[in-house]
Amino acid sequence: MSRPPDLSDRVQPGARIAVRVTPRGGRDALTLDEAGGIHVRVTAAPEDGRANAAVRKLLARALGIAPSRLTLAGGATSRDKLFRID
Repeated sequence: MSRPPDLSDRVQPGARIAVRVTPRGGRDALTLDEAGGIHVRVTAAPEDGRANAAVRKLLARALGIAPSRLTLAGGATSRDKLFRID
């Protein structure tokens, strides 16, 4: 797996990070669009929270923090998700 972009400059306690997710995306990847939006593709299916867990792990790696510091604050069943840094 290639290394995701460095997002460590966005790490602030209480910060909210919006992401657009594509489950069953063929490979795990995190990319940034021209406007700075975060797009995450994961191979996990959106069943029983597996895709959310995979997104959380990949996003935490890009941010340089432990996955336990990320909380899903919104969009549990949506492709547009909001994570909060604790």
